[in-house]
Amino acid sequence: MSSLKETSFNFPGQQGLYKGKVRDVYDFGDKILMIASDRISAFDVVLPRAIPCKGQVLNQIASKYLKATRDIVPNWLLETPDPNVSFGIKCTTFPVEMVVRGYLVGHAWREYKSGKRSVCGVTLPEGLKENDKFPTPIITPTTKAHEGHDEDISREEIIARGIVEEEKYKQLEAYALQLFARGTEIAAKNGLILVDTKYEFGEKDGVIYLIDEVHTPDSSRYFYAENYEYNQENQLPQKQLSKEFVREWLIANNFQGKEGQTVPEMTDEKVEEISKRYIELFENVMGEKFVPENDTDITERIDKNIKSFLEKQK
Repeated sequence: MSSLKETSFNFPGQQGLYKGKVRDVYDFGDKILMIASDRISAFDVVLPRAIPCKGQVLNQIASKYLKATRDIVPNWLLETPDPNVSFGIKCTTFPVEMVVRGYLVGHAWREYKSGKRSVCGVTLPEGLKENDKFPTPIITPTTKAHEGHDEDISREEIIARGIVEEEKYKQLEAYALQLFARGTEIAAKNGLILVDTKYEFGEKDGVIYLIDEVHTPDSSRYFYAENYEYNQENQLPQKQLSKEFVREWLIANNFQGKEGQTVPEMTDEKVEEISKRYIELFENVMGEKFVPENDTDITERIDKNIKSFLEKQK
């Protein structure tokens, strides 16, 4: 199957292009067009090979969850003119990511295991095991870095430094917890547990919008609900539906994005394995069969679909 690693389109009315780790964002003044590539990043590093179907998986899951949460908070999405493409409102981004955690996993677990009992100013209980559920979900924000690593930060520091004014930050917290609750409900219907996730918000004309992706494997982590209690009681690992398995593979091969470290070889077998895991997550989260759209030239398809869409906007 083919994959989409880079785009460099020049569409009518286009005013600029910004390339993120995974998405290419085309500027159309007060609107943006976001193309989800098949690039994959971990530890804030873009890995050398693209993953077939990954962009389509991300875009279609995000589209579903954006539509399913509009009653909680307005969001940026207006149209999805292609399986890999979203079009919507351009907002001024708040420079923090709202990370909501329901369980002790990933980065929080690595911090906890090292002896820390506070993450982003949030005190964690003693005696927890990896993958244990928190009494209530917690918010552990990070700064939103344009380059390099995002960094943990506390709500108190965000407010004290004027990164986000207090009233708006409280609103972001409230939205994040409501979104996490909705995501938890939808996941449960599909036999999953929403473990943790991140949300990004922006603002336009004084209105706060949910932006970027929502509840995708790049921004979220899921467990299978069926075996969760048994696995915890017997100190067995939880099978995750997330990008964490990629991070674990990198860590096992001595890569965590630190200076001097080299990304391990991504064989054809490894690329195919990662692609299959993304498709597995899609089918579990969406409750439907995944239909790949990359059996032809992806770049040509996207170019055709976007130009047709833009023509209709005139």
